[in-house]
Amino acid sequence: MIDSDTKDLEKEFMVLIDSAKKASKKLLEIVEHGFDKSFKSNDDPVTTGDYAVNNILQEEFTEHFPEIGWLSEETRDNPDRLTKELVWIVDPIDGTKEFVSGIPEYAISVALVQSGKPVLGLILNPLKDELFTAIQGKGAKLNGKPIHVKDKLSDKPTIFASRSEFLRGEFEFFKNFAEIIPTGSIAYKLALVAAGRADATFSLYPKNEWDIAAGCLIVEEAGGKTSDTFSQDFIFNQKDTLVDSIIGTSEIASEQIFDLIRKERNKNE
Repeated sequence: MIDSDTKDLEKEFMVLIDSAKKASKKLLEIVEHGFDKSFKSNDDPVTTGDYAVNNILQEEFTEHFPEIGWLSEETRDNPDRLTKELVWIVDPIDGTKEFVSGIPEYAISVALVQSGKPVLGLILNPLKDELFTAIQGKGAKLNGKPIHVKDKLSDKPTIFASRSEFLRGEFEFFKNFAEIIPTGSIAYKLALVAAGRADATFSLYPKNEWDIAAGCLIVEEAGGKTSDTFSQDFIFNQKDTLVDSIIGTSEIASEQIFDLIRKERNKNE
């Protein structure tokens, strides 16, 4: 059994980093040479890049840790994972729309979850060569250097918003009170908040566990807070992988951001 002590996670952490770098290298080759694209039943795109990353990670993790469960956006779900204390939760490419469009705001996102809580997290943006990592209780890093959420408030908080939600007008209310920056990939946005590049990111709409598990740990290990937008904590590796919503914010901006969300929800009442 693994606990959150660094020495006990060392092998898992190193395999995670090595596997993600291997997958990232393959993905960059695919970007250079071209890829095929299709659409899922919900009209979300999926590419040969998604499948290539998924296959590399699954093969590497299975080889080194056959006892650990697996949950991925691009693999048929196996309910056996629900019996496992330890589970990898994987989004091979979070932000596939950006990947298809050539916008460098997509990321490989992987968390190792123990008894419902992330203990390792990795978010890797291949094109920008940004590797965000976290170990439970040991802090968060970007390319090996410690990172921390913002520790000062400004008059108008900076919020990273889903590009598609922004284009649909769903951040119009918030534009009156904050600087809104449309950005791809919720995983990448959470990592950027952890690095202090904005006060918060949130979505009022459902996400899947693989979208947010790694980012939640990285934000929290950088001194921030994550929950759904009703302040409920996440428990991962559930039968239903959808979560209600997501917010990642610095500690100091948390009250201000939650107050804005409450005002937005109450504006028509």
